[in-house]
Amino acid sequence: MASSREASPAALLRRAGVADTTRALDLIGQIEAVTGATLDDPANALSYLADPDAGLLQLLRVAEAARDAGLLADLVALRDSEAGARLGVVLGGSLALGDFLVRHPEYIADFAAWPRGQSFTAVDARAVLLEAVGADPASDAPVATVTGEAGIAALRIAYRRQLMRVAAEDLFHATPPAIFPEVGAALADLAGAALEAGLAVARADLPTHTHTRLAIMGMGKCGGRELNYVSDVDVIFAAEPAGDATEEQSLKAATRLAAAASRACDRPGAEPPLWQVDANLRPEGKDGALVRNLASHQAYYERWAESWEFQALLKARPIAGDREIGERYVEAMQPMVWTAVERDGFVEGAQAMRRRVEEHVPAEVADRQIKLGAGGLRDVEFTVQLLQLVHGRHDESLRSRTTLTALKALRDGGYVGRPDAAKMDRSYRQLRVWEHRLQLRKLQRTHLMPEDEDGRRALARASGFATLEYMDEVWHDIRRDVRAMHLEMFYRPILPMVASLSADEASLDDAAARARLAAVGFDDAQAAQRHIAALTEGVSRRAAIQRQLLPAMIGWFAQGAEPDAGLLAFRTLSEKLADAQWYLKLLRDSSAAAQRLARLLSTSAYVTDALLASAESIPWLDNDADLAPRSKERMWAEADAILRRSDDAEQCITALRGLRRRELARVASADVLGLITPVEAAASVSDSADVLIEGALRIAAAEVAAEAGLDALPVRFLVVAMGRYGGSEMGYTSDADVQFVWDGSHPEGQKLAVKVAQRVRKLLQSVSSQPGLEIDADLRPEGRNGPLARSLASCAEYYGRWSDPWEAQALLRARPCAGDQELAAAFVAMIDGVRYPPSLPDGALRQMRTLKARMESERLPRGVDPRRHLKLGPGGLSDVEWSVQRLQLEHGHEYPALRTTRTLEGLDAATREGLIDAADAAVLAEAWRLATDLRGAIALRGRTRDRDVLPGDSRELGVLAEILSLRLSGAQLSDLYGRVTRRSRAVTERVFFGWESDQ
Repeated sequence: MASSREASPAALLRRAGVADTTRALDLIGQIEAVTGATLDDPANALSYLADPDAGLLQLLRVAEAARDAGLLADLVALRDSEAGARLGVVLGGSLALGDFLVRHPEYIADFAAWPRGQSFTAVDARAVLLEAVGADPASDAPVATVTGEAGIAALRIAYRRQLMRVAAEDLFHATPPAIFPEVGAALADLAGAALEAGLAVARADLPTHTHTRLAIMGMGKCGGRELNYVSDVDVIFAAEPAGDATEEQSLKAATRLAAAASRACDRPGAEPPLWQVDANLRPEGKDGALVRNLASHQAYYERWAESWEFQALLKARPIAGDREIGERYVEAMQPMVWTAVERDGFVEGAQAMRRRVEEHVPAEVADRQIKLGAGGLRDVEFTVQLLQLVHGRHDESLRSRTTLTALKALRDGGYVGRPDAAKMDRSYRQLRVWEHRLQLRKLQRTHLMPEDEDGRRALARASGFATLEYMDEVWHDIRRDVRAMHLEMFYRPILPMVASLSADEASLDDAAARARLAAVGFDDAQAAQRHIAALTEGVSRRAAIQRQLLPAMIGWFAQGAEPDAGLLAFRTLSEKLADAQWYLKLLRDSSAAAQRLARLLSTSAYVTDALLASAESIPWLDNDADLAPRSKERMWAEADAILRRSDDAEQCITALRGLRRRELARVASADVLGLITPVEAAASVSDSADVLIEGALRIAAAEVAAEAGLDALPVRFLVVAMGRYGGSEMGYTSDADVQFVWDGSHPEGQKLAVKVAQRVRKLLQSVSSQPGLEIDADLRPEGRNGPLARSLASCAEYYGRWSDPWEAQALLRARPCAGDQELAAAFVAMIDGVRYPPSLPDGALRQMRTLKARMESERLPRGVDPRRHLKLGPGGLSDVEWSVQRLQLEHGHEYPALRTTRTLEGLDAATREGLIDAADAAVLAEAWRLATDLRGAIALRGRTRDRDVLPGDSRELGVLAEILSLRLSGAQLSDLYGRVTRRSRAVTERVFFGWESDQ
């Protein structure tokens, strides 16, 4: 019995959404009686209607009208067709259009006449409406032949026939929000066509129409081609004399034409009015002249217009009348629109106006307001328009009249985040669909969600929602989301700052638009503003804090060497840390951290890369103690813990690389910020290399022993740092010059030792995710031709019997950096006899001088000015180091203080022992420090090529000066280096080459 009842016609109708099934069954019977045709499966057909009950009644009324007019065949022909389904959704969605068909059943046939597959977008509405009043669409000033009341009626009928076609496709569409832009554009074009036809009718009744050229400018939604089904059509009238007519004659005729065209659309008549024509946006509003000439319009906006009037002009577009005059109007007004934000308090005024609009919404309907209420259409439109007006001066891509097109441009330009833009786009479309469906019902202007449940249910069905509850949920979510986005974007603190730019600072010319940011150091202000917009977009907490930070940080970026790179890096870093709550909180709460980060990012590409790879380093910027380089002992304690926690070699070496990477970031940051000297930085970089190599050696030794089936490596192993690494003077990107030494009696000792050395090198090679440490063992005995690892006894024999004097000089920088401590002590004791001999062998000094001269002539890169080479050039690092090393070789045996691998320590010891004049030592020390500082600055700059060459470009030199915190221009830095190295070379010639004594 229950199944039978559910299958009854009444049950099926109820399931289809019919409220009064008894009445519906009666209406179906009457329709069938009138048409003489049976309705097949009426419940299924009614299930697609917004209001099935009203749709049935309207169908009956239309059928009766068709019968009375002898047009039943047209109606019956639509049965069981897509055209008939479109008629059904129109009758169920719009009582007013149903009434139109009752009055004019002859247009039932339109539903079948529309070309299948052709959208309403293909219709030329202007031509259709002009032809309806007998005017020539090809004419620049068409004149109707169907005039007076008949012409007005013909215009309105033609308008509603086109409106019915738009509504049919709109209501029939599976996803109404998707078709909304086309619907809004078609409605705006229809409005323009109606005014054009109204003008044609008016011209027929006014012989003096030839005295004037009248343009009708669409404003608001009509201007933006996003009009509602029923809305006031905002217009402005502009006219110029035609032919020999005077200004007075022109304005008089234009005023009569404008008034008549308006009446053709909005005054009562045989056919109901279309909508109200509203000209109150004209200069001086209701108190101003209805029509003005272009000069009068321009004068008003230049002298008297209020800020909101320029916002209204943003959407101005010629929609009817003289096209040339309309385009001239736009051309005259647009420059003023895009400079309006320069007016004092423009942004604040726009924000205040939005608040006033909200305050005037009656409290009893505020929660039902689709248009004016919080989270409604105006929140979207005001937000988009303000962002357009603020940023549109320098970004012409934002200059669209249409809300959704402008929103897309704001998204593409980085002014609104993509997620927010997508959400706002969806919300706006849905709000407009609700607005359209409500207005379609009676073709009356309304923006309120229905109070009654039946009205809301009909709206839900018309809008494609399965249930009323689901629509209510979406309505609540949209209002919440739109309101939140509006409050965040519309009240951005950065907007008044950007809007306050002067005309010269933000003119329409691209170069002028960049003037302000360029003046403070930005090369690409447009890109900078895009980054700012991207960083401040959205409603997230992250965006809110960015909006607080950026006004101050922009100035700090500008104080750095490369503000553009700094801002871009900041954006990249911020996007990478988008989910890290601590990041922006730190920068917001600590001005020191924010200012330091800005300086680092805009000064050093090396530090930027380091922070991007090691973002956990950023909290150090808040505390000098955290930026102080870690001692080698502290680093090794962490490395030792890593090695003890895991037996996984890959995991351990990755963690050790990370430890070194973080320490390089710490040291480089402190270096750029001037918290440590470059010499201290080099020592810390060398210490971090020691720790990494020690850890790699432990891993390698364990792996090689395991592969050999041994519990531990049966030989002692040592890594000896050489060159600048041995002198703890390593650069950020330097290779590690080393020797591998072993000791022991195991028969496979040599083989095992070479395997360990090879494994260490492999472990330290660069990988994509971590910076590597390249091992260079070419300073070992016999160089590349010698074994990679050598026993202590073999080393002693080689240095005792076969080594050249230059190799003894190289050993001056030999420093055990990893491995067995007893072996390290034995190795040092062995080489001390070589590098600190009681006396230099015969010819050793001459050989050193010859080798130095050959280096200067042969090892300098081709094409490089020797005076700019920091290492090999005259007075550079090599001159100073070789001068000190000569003193160490000659006097190290006698003076133990000289036995150091560090250049400055050796120079200080030589000075104390009286081996070099203090003034000469000061000259050498100054040159060595300056060359070392510049070498480090080039590395911090991020340059990987020509690291030892002082740039010739003055700008690039200026960047190096900025990194070194020197208050010098690029030219001044070049001059300084030249003076210092010339003095250093003179000292080198005396101390190393002995030229004065030879003379």
